Amino acid sequence: MSCCVPVADVVNETCANCGKQGSDTVKLKNCTACRLVKYCGVDCQRAHRKQHKKACKQRAAELKDEQLELKDEQLYSQGHERPEGDFCPICTLPIPLPTGMHSRLNCCCMKTICNGCVMAAHNRGMFDCPFCRVPCPDDDADVVLAMVQARDMQMAVELWTEASELGSIEALFDLGNAYYNGDGVQEDNAKGIEFWSEAAMQGHVGSRHSLGNHEAGRETMSA
Repeated sequence: MSCCVPVADVVNETCANCGKQGSDTVKLKNCTACRLVKYCGVDCQRAHRKQHKKACKQRAAELKDEQLELKDEQLYSQGHERPEGDFCPICTLPIPLPTGMHSRLNCCCMKTICNGCVMAAHNRGMFDCPFCRVPCPDDDADVVLAMVQARDMQMAVELWTEASELGSIEALFDLGNAYYNGDGVQEDNAKGIEFWSEAAMQGHVGSRHSLGNHEAGRETMSA
């Protein structure tokens, strides 16, 4: 009775330079740039570099293009639903865009209430917070100015980073603004775009808008 034993892929399991076959004692490693060939050691990789350089660069460029296409596909196919924070907690309706013009953030409960619910509360004679019923503080320009002057952007970036790790997409947007504009951190456009992309894929409209501004070559205006 014959016994069929599968033959290993000798080409893929041999050193591209010396032809040594991989085994328990000889560990072959992929070329990290193209992953087309394997080597038994650094010396063989250096010796084969001139012969392999052209194919390596071509394949590395192809892999980079494939990664960019995959990233674009993920960006454009995800995040089409608005996040929970874009809905008014009272009427549960989505707040019209831009949300900053059609809603109010209450510092007492940190809830964003749509202008319609605020107006409805005022019509009933309620001028406290419509959500938690806490009296709204009087506007004080001097207090607001002092808060702005005393801001600590480095601390803000640390807090946003922690919040983003806990799942806050608004923090991802703020981190994108900080890194893209170099506000409190060293300017890094690529990192800012990365944060915006991550937030956009989770439904953050402002981040997707900032990405559009970047693609159009216009200066991004932070919200």
